[in-house]
Amino acid sequence: MVDLVVFLGNPGRQYERNRHNVGWLFAERLPFYGSLLWQKKFKGLYAQAGTALLAAGDMGVSVPRNLHFLKPETFMNASGDSAAAAAAFFRIDVPSILVVHDELELPLGTVSLKCGGGLGGHNGLRSLKASLGTDGFWRLRFGIGRPDDRAPGQGGPPGSGKGIVEWVLSDFSAAEDLILDQVFAAAAAVFTGALAGEPAALLPEWGKKRLTED
Repeated sequence: MVDLVVFLGNPGRQYERNRHNVGWLFAERLPFYGSLLWQKKFKGLYAQAGTALLAAGDMGVSVPRNLHFLKPETFMNASGDSAAAAAAFFRIDVPSILVVHDELELPLGTVSLKCGGGLGGHNGLRSLKASLGTDGFWRLRFGIGRPDDRAPGQGGPPGSGKGIVEWVLSDFSAAEDLILDQVFAAAAAVFTGALAGEPAALLPEWGKKRLTED
């Protein structure tokens, strides 16, 4: 059961449209985002959704408890400082945390739900593991592909580290934004499902799912 959702990204206008900020972009396009009261807390932007808001239908799902949402503003490499502070304050166990982030190893248009496992060189995840003491949190991963000589977002050869930093800190193109619209709309189903029940029940369908046509 998820009690805390952590959307990974970097603060600042220059990072708003970056591939590395896909977690924040997803959060900001959720129907209920504007209904939440976001405040500076836990070294980030924090909001709580009470049962009254959820029952009103803004989430499209009924959740009989409060939920906590966090956008760390520590920059990606120190995301764990923010997440650990919120988890400790509300006494939330690591298996009840869902982290929404970008994933190099998946092509654009693919979404994956998983718990634990390798960090794939993602500095935000590394920081979370270091601060929380374990990598046993849930992850909703949005594919951004790897940089190479193929079209943006189409992926790249496994193990290729060429231009990774520049790639994740580059903006989505206008064409990719259209793909993201489709992906975010479809991914809302797994997101609300994870909040409403046990995320493990969603793994058969959402362990890795392509949401757009090639």
